[in-house]
Amino acid sequence: MSEPIRLLLVEDNEVFREALELLLALRSDIVVVASVSDGSAAAEAAREHNPDVVLMDYRLPGIDGVQATRAVRQAAPDVAVVCLTASANLREVDALYEAGVVACLSKDQELDEIVEAIRNAA
Repeated sequence: MSEPIRLLLVEDNEVFREALELLLALRSDIVVVASVSDGSAAAEAAREHNPDVVLMDYRLPGIDGVQATRAVRQAAPDVAVVCLTASANLREVDALYEAGVVACLSKDQELDEIVEAIRNAA
């Protein structure tokens, strides 16, 4: 079996973040190496924990998902960023892709779809 995908969660909604952590912990092919609630902490967490993939919320306190993605990509150029958002308009989604995300998903998508995006990103 190959090594599990190392995942960093960046999500300010504590309940949603903890639910994702619990659900992803049930998967043998993904390990959550860290989770942070603030976009400003994402780059440092990526540097410190060396994830394969960052699952990034768009709406965050401090800096938004676009700025946090840029910071993460600068701090850890090899990491793939997947955005997970409750709401982002087309302009915001375009900005996320320009910043370096490899996929942008809605929070109401099935967990299997989110996991598949994480696997594809890795």
